[in-house]
Amino acid sequence: MHHPGPPRFATVGESVELAPRRPDPDMAAEWRLVERPAASTATLGDGSVCHLEPDATGVYRAAVSTAGETHEQVVRAFPSVTETVRFSVTADDFGRDGTLTVADRAVVIGRFNDFTMGTHWAERDGDEWVIEADLPPGTHHATFSFDGSFDATATDEVTVEGPGRPRVELTGETADGDLVVSADARAAPSGSAPGVEFHLDGRDALAESAVTIDGDELRVPGEALPETARIHAVAVAERHSVADTLVVERDGGSGDMDGDGTVTVSRPADPPAWAADATIYEMFVRSFTGETVDATFEAIERRVPYIESLGVDAVWLTPVQASPTHHGYHITDFFDTAADLGTRAEFESLVERLHDAGIQVVFDLVINHSSRDHPAFQLHRAGVPEYADHYERVPASQDVSDIDWAGADAPGRYFNWTRIPNLNYDSLAVRRWMLDVVDEWRDVVDGFRCDVAWGVSHGFWKEVRERVKADDPEFLLLDETVPRDAAFAENEFDLHYDTDLFEALRDIGTGGAPASSLFEALDESVERGYPDRAGHMRYVDNHDEGRYLAACGAASLRAAVGATLTLPGTPMIYAGQERGVERQRGTMRWHDGDNALTDFHRRLVALRADQAPLRAPEVRPVSHAVETGETEAVVAYERSDGDETLVVVLHFDDGTAKVSLEPPVGDTDLLGGDSVASDGTIQVDDVVVLPTGSR
Repeated sequence: MHHPGPPRFATVGESVELAPRRPDPDMAAEWRLVERPAASTATLGDGSVCHLEPDATGVYRAAVSTAGETHEQVVRAFPSVTETVRFSVTADDFGRDGTLTVADRAVVIGRFNDFTMGTHWAERDGDEWVIEADLPPGTHHATFSFDGSFDATATDEVTVEGPGRPRVELTGETADGDLVVSADARAAPSGSAPGVEFHLDGRDALAESAVTIDGDELRVPGEALPETARIHAVAVAERHSVADTLVVERDGGSGDMDGDGTVTVSRPADPPAWAADATIYEMFVRSFTGETVDATFEAIERRVPYIESLGVDAVWLTPVQASPTHHGYHITDFFDTAADLGTRAEFESLVERLHDAGIQVVFDLVINHSSRDHPAFQLHRAGVPEYADHYERVPASQDVSDIDWAGADAPGRYFNWTRIPNLNYDSLAVRRWMLDVVDEWRDVVDGFRCDVAWGVSHGFWKEVRERVKADDPEFLLLDETVPRDAAFAENEFDLHYDTDLFEALRDIGTGGAPASSLFEALDESVERGYPDRAGHMRYVDNHDEGRYLAACGAASLRAAVGATLTLPGTPMIYAGQERGVERQRGTMRWHDGDNALTDFHRRLVALRADQAPLRAPEVRPVSHAVETGETEAVVAYERSDGDETLVVVLHFDDGTAKVSLEPPVGDTDLLGGDSVASDGTIQVDDVVVLPTGSR
């Protein structure tokens, strides 16, 4: 069945991609708009993949006919809450050094244009370069450059005040022979109390006439329930929430639900249970084996005992497919491993060895783009008809690179990434190609970290999720969405980069913010509208960022790592972080690494695994006074699983802080095993974890 999937939820002016699922590159698909709000003049273009841009609030229905089938896609459009903002910079903001050539126009990129070059330009206004944009509530950044190289840039930040997104969670049960679905709608901290909208799924045989809705409750008589029914709901206040979904499956029996059949209710958007308790270890593959040893799957496999000794639960490997680059993100063959790393069999041997150690393997899935050295792109640019639609094409006037692209157009791309052109997801052939890539690797590994997830359409990720979860509900999907966007939690990804905490820990480490600002960072997940069950990856380093150690120093690093491993969420350690590596993608320090720092990481990982309160979802600030040390460098919080409560104290500065806590706590630090009490205070070098109770 080529049905395009669940109902979609968007705001007025937001483009929604419509595409048939399970595509055959040779099939014809024709779209038509069969319903739209009375105030709308929206239309659909030609092509098997279309884009609807709602221009009025309400319900839109689009029908797709293909392969003898006709299916409908519902799009519910809500009001757009935006404000016109002004970004501006001066030549001095570029760190002008005498070599900078200024111009009357500057190219501008940001999340508001998906970091796409050449679509937005700032015009000179006196000593400033200025651009305006309509943006939703939140903090937004715009980066300016006078050329396409982005060697010299200036950035402006603007905050739009306004309500966050509400949240909703569905539960289902049987009562008096009926299915009863209840929606718990929760306001954003800055928003008003929301209402609820329920939506059915066009793939199911559940008739709207059989459903009764009363406020936040939906009821279906047992005799009207089909074998499968998917119930969706959104919370609606000033803005709408990420949708939540229940899948109701009926097995055998007939008549009402008191008969012989059984009914099961599942939550397809929830993360795998193992991910919530996991610690992830990111390995930059080609720098892991040291200075003189070639990085191969075999060499890495021989070093698995080290990874095992860290106590981590999953390893995320940076790309292992064929690529001409050291980092591996310029893929030249999606279906085979890189020759320098080893054969497919050797890769699978590494995976098996990690599995034997009880470690899950997360594969870096790169499907936003390919290398421009990929044969498909070469054939595309050379005019081979079968590849004409495989890559995005933009007008030559939009291209700000200094490359002489063949023809009157240029490849679509993000940032200044001229060597990795974007794949064209408006092509059924590309969608089939990339689904084949997903199928190629999903049975080998335990999850995907999805590179440039924000660059691939929501509709495609929803199809990927259903595809991999149908066979393995425990398969992990981790998004790289920077900055954060809760929309990717709507039946797409299990685990999300937490850029808010990452940035807060950097600000704390450099002295730009008090340690208590980490609470504000955690609150951003709620303000942004992430569902309560969504998973968040907490980290201080990754391969795309400069090392925390180099930017903030050793003392702050220990406290920051302590935060990631004692706060709610899924902590991630970037290989080398625990050995004192200071370069972003630097070689692993095996013979001269910081063993004390490595042991510190081991003890933290072990403590988190041993102490259930450190894996609980809630965190509560603890009142404290700093008697010795910098007050703003200390933060304390409580972690509880309902049975046991621990207090964590972090110190982001050199030396020892003496801290008095309002609740009584024990003397012995669970992390170090030593007594840290003295004269009624707690002595904190970096991280202490204490049980509650009298001293």
